Amino acid sequence: MAKKRIGILTSGGDCAGLNAALRAVVHRAIRGYGWRVFGIRDGSMGLMNRPLDYVEFDLSLCTGDMLRLGGTILGTINKGDPFNYPMPDGTVRDRSAEFVAGYRELELDAIIVIGGDGSMKILNKLCRMGNIPMVGIPKTIDNDVAQTDYAIGFATALTVACEAIDRLAPTAASHHRVMILEVMGRDVGHIALSAGIAGGADVILIPEIGYSLDGIAAKVAEVRSEGRNHALVVVAEGCRTEKGEKMSQLHHGGEMRYGGVGQYLADRLGEMVAAETRVTVLGHVQRGGTPVMRDRLIASSFGVYAVDLIAQGKIDRVVAWQHGQVVDVPLAEVAGVTRAVDPYGTLAHTARGLGIYIGEQAN
Repeated sequence: MAKKRIGILTSGGDCAGLNAALRAVVHRAIRGYGWRVFGIRDGSMGLMNRPLDYVEFDLSLCTGDMLRLGGTILGTINKGDPFNYPMPDGTVRDRSAEFVAGYRELELDAIIVIGGDGSMKILNKLCRMGNIPMVGIPKTIDNDVAQTDYAIGFATALTVACEAIDRLAPTAASHHRVMILEVMGRDVGHIALSAGIAGGADVILIPEIGYSLDGIAAKVAEVRSEGRNHALVVVAEGCRTEKGEKMSQLHHGGEMRYGGVGQYLADRLGEMVAAETRVTVLGHVQRGGTPVMRDRLIASSFGVYAVDLIAQGKIDRVVAWQHGQVVDVPLAEVAGVTRAVDPYGTLAHTARGLGIYIGEQAN
C-alpha cells in the first residue's frame, strides 16, 4: 500500500474529547499503516492561510496526556464560511478555491474532519468541489448529529450539567428556592433532558416541546404539596418563551446569541409561585475540562475507525456510534441534518413517568 499523507482538522465549537480523537488518528495511521498525518490549524483556515498553517504529527506529540486535555490542540473556528467569507472591509468573498489549493499544496490524499452537522455541511461542500476524499467524525456537546447515538463531547457536557444540579439542590433546599439551571442546547434539548432526569429535576424545558408558565407553576405547587420546600428547573438555552418568542442577546459586533431564557422564567415565576427564584447559566463551562471516560473511549474508537475507512477506500462517510459499536454512514445523511429529541421517545417517556413536567405539546 502506498504511503499516504492524510490531513485532520477540527471545526465548529470545541468540546472535551477532540484531542483523544486526534491522538487515535495519529496512532492508527502511523502504527497501522505507516502514513504521515498533518494537523490543519484553526479548521479550514489552516488551508486557506498563506503560508499554510499546519503541524506534522508524530507519536512523540501524541502521548497519553492528550487523552486528558480538553479543547483541541489544533484550534478551531465556528464562523467564517469559506464560500461567504467576511473580509475586514465589510465585503464578502468566496475563498473556497484557496482551501482546495492548500489541500493540493500539502499533497494530501484524504482529510478527516471532526465537526458537527454544520461543519460537516460546509466541509462536505468544499471537498466535493475539490474532489477531496473526506471522512467525518461527529462531535458536539449538543449531541444533535444525525445517525449517531453519541457524538464526542456530549458525555462530558452532560456530566458537568448533572454535577451542577447536584450542587444546586442542597442550596435550593436550604433557602426554600426555585433554582433554574440554564444549560447549552441551541436547537435541541439532549443535555437538558438527560441531565434533568439524572439530577432529579422537577421541570425540564427543551426546544422540542412547548410549555406554559401555568404548567410550571402547577408542578412547583405539586412539589410543595408533597412536603418539599424547593424545586429544580432545567432549561435548554434555545427554548423560546411560552408564546414562541426567541430568546437571544446582542453581543459585541452585532452578533445575536441564544440565552436569557433562564432569567426570563425566573422573572415571571417568582410572583406566580411566591418563592425566591435563582438562575445559574452554565455556558461554556460545559465545553471545557477533562474529558470523561466515555468521551475518551468514543473519540478513540472514532479515530481508529476513520483511518481504517480511508485505508479501505471508503470515502464520503461519517463514523457513528450505534447500538454499542462504531459503524459508518453516508456523509450526505449527516451533513446539515439535525438530530432532535423525540418528544415521545424513551427519555421523554421516562421523564413523564417520573412526574417531571416537560411541557405539553411537541413544537
